[in-house]
Amino acid sequence: MNQPATTTSKNGFLKVLATIVSYVLHPVFMPSVMTVILYKLSPLSFAGVNVMDFAKQPLPVLVSIIVSTAFFPLLSVLLMKGLGFVESIQLDNPKDRIIPLIATMTFYFWISNVMSNTNAPFLLRVLLLGSFWGVIALFMVNIFFKISMHTTAAGGAVGMIVVLMLNSSVNMVVPFFVTLLIAGVIGTARLILSAHSKSQVWLGYIVGFASQLGAYYYLT
Repeated sequence: MNQPATTTSKNGFLKVLATIVSYVLHPVFMPSVMTVILYKLSPLSFAGVNVMDFAKQPLPVLVSIIVSTAFFPLLSVLLMKGLGFVESIQLDNPKDRIIPLIATMTFYFWISNVMSNTNAPFLLRVLLLGSFWGVIALFMVNIFFKISMHTTAAGGAVGMIVVLMLNSSVNMVVPFFVTLLIAGVIGTARLILSAHSKSQVWLGYIVGFASQLGAYYYLT
């Protein structure tokens, strides 16, 4: 039995929205976005610290993070697709994720190590170490189960806001609930597109959140 035209149109519209959300809030952009958010929410945490005096010159540091956590991973996937190492840049097949995740781990390790050795702001070190650990966890889990990379990044974002709440005297309740809402939208988008099952979405949230909290307690 055919679905009513209105239902089909509604489903199509939701899938378009879900696709836009999946691209705009892609996990590859999350470390860069969270760097800006942390800086805006807690500028005092970045004041008087080395790493090119982040509070006065945040752009060079941000560019370094964007290049290492977004540009190089994206470039790697495009090159692998061109060379035939992966079937699709969407990396829907868990096997396609293996080499890109190894490459991403390398880039994340490098930027995390650089920021650690240049006495970067504590929140930034937690973010980058947690992101690095999150990619490692993604790689390990991906060997056995498919997991949502989108919700792993979203869970990490929620984790970082919790870290900020633990380290800031400013009320972070509103940013926390906004981040929680965005994380929910990301997970819903992945379900609407049938890219993942509910268990894969929730596993991503847990892995991302645990990675950031683990990095925080490791560095404290």
